[in-house]
Amino acid sequence: MEQPRRYPIGIQTFSELVNKQYLYIDKTEYVYRMAHGNSKYLFLSRPRRFGKSLLTSTLHAYFEGRKELFKGLAIEQSETEWTPHPVLHFDMSTAKHTDKEALVLELERKLLQYEQIYGRGEGDILPNQRLEGLIQRAYKQTGKGVVVLIDEYDAPLLDVMHEEKDLPVLRNVMRNFYSPLKACDPYLRFVFLTGITKFSQLSIFSELNNIQNISMLPEYAAVCGITQEEMETQMDKDLDVLASRLELSREETLQQLKDNYDGYHFTWPSPDIYNPFSLLNTFSVGRLNSYWFGSGTPTYLIEMLRKYHVSPQEIGGRETMVEDFDAPTERMTDITPLLYQSGYITIKDCDEITGQYLLDLPNKEVRIGLLKSLLPLYLPHRSIEGKNMVANMYRALRVGNMDMALQHLQQFLATVPYAENTNYEGHYQQLLYVIFSLLGMYVDVEVRTPHGRVDMVLRTADTLYVVELKLDQTAETAMQQIDLKNYPERFALCGLPIVKVGINFDREKRTISDWKIEQ
Repeated sequence: MEQPRRYPIGIQTFSELVNKQYLYIDKTEYVYRMAHGNSKYLFLSRPRRFGKSLLTSTLHAYFEGRKELFKGLAIEQSETEWTPHPVLHFDMSTAKHTDKEALVLELERKLLQYEQIYGRGEGDILPNQRLEGLIQRAYKQTGKGVVVLIDEYDAPLLDVMHEEKDLPVLRNVMRNFYSPLKACDPYLRFVFLTGITKFSQLSIFSELNNIQNISMLPEYAAVCGITQEEMETQMDKDLDVLASRLELSREETLQQLKDNYDGYHFTWPSPDIYNPFSLLNTFSVGRLNSYWFGSGTPTYLIEMLRKYHVSPQEIGGRETMVEDFDAPTERMTDITPLLYQSGYITIKDCDEITGQYLLDLPNKEVRIGLLKSLLPLYLPHRSIEGKNMVANMYRALRVGNMDMALQHLQQFLATVPYAENTNYEGHYQQLLYVIFSLLGMYVDVEVRTPHGRVDMVLRTADTLYVVELKLDQTAETAMQQIDLKNYPERFALCGLPIVKVGINFDREKRTISDWKIEQ
């Protein structure tokens, strides 16, 4: 009887995947390309849990000459020598949430494991001195160029990237640590760094000015993540098993996976990239869920959205030039670089003539997860009850009962404690945008028409709702504006019945006072 497939959930060591026969999506053609390219100093940025650590571990095994681990993989067709090199592999993810003293101690601990192999010079005191000595001794003792792999180079800085006090201190520690890499060039075979964010060249690698950033190169578009082709070929049988567990056809299963986890592009043009963490979890557990978004609370992201005054509907749909989103995050004046490099928005299109990119939310998992995280901003202290209210509204709208949906919202908002910043119409527009988006329906705000802007348009499977909001007026006034400016005319060709909805919020009661619905 055939054994069930083992999926590498959270396993980032290449040798363990191979030796324990876990599923491995073959990325070794990229390993060979990286190792034999024009530059021996490479940097790759990708969101968290996208396979950067596994790629680094694969490079580690390759440069150690462990040919037996690569049997049957793509690299076997290219590599003939398998020359072993000394490898210094530093995983900086263990240096998160730390101060200067703790960071220095962590760097010293990492150096010590290699000094036990290659020794330590008497004059090597500071971490940068010890790293330089290590590289030189490893080269002299083995006669081979040294490979330096630094995974998550920015991990010590992520929590403080927007703090004027702590960021410069920790950044200087890391800059000093990396500083020997240029001086040791004659002793180095290959240097590879991964991270989520892109810090400015001068702030981290002030001396190393020849790093090639491969993050947006087309030939490395699929170096991390899983493509449609990889899933349908290397996971062909897995798809049939998953479809059976989900009680769907293979085609329906593929569409569900695409809607929830696909849609990433790190250059343009690019194949569609699936989030590997969510995809593998879905195959392992046998059900769709918010695995990637649920694996890390984006607290810093919510704080940054508030800092830069970004409303929920402004997160996606961003048109920008590459230098404005693939940019150093510690100097950013706009949230776009953080959203892009963290994986919350991705490239969706590019105008080759102007060089302007369209960035948007990649898929349903990110959209729903992000909006669930934002819900407490609008429903403080009642987010659990709020999610139940959203579920009740969903049931009502599925059968076309907008009146019942608004009753649920009215009753709930009347119980929400007082919160700041609720004295303007935009607050309620944003609240409805978050709620309607969580229902899994298409929603847009400030939609242009020939006669003005519609506050909100909501599209369900069988109805298009044109919604106008008022504050401390009446639902009749809202409906009169819809009729006066003939907003439904703009959507006459959508092919769905159009329903007009006028809603008035009461600032004093902080809930809906009345509403009017007309076909």
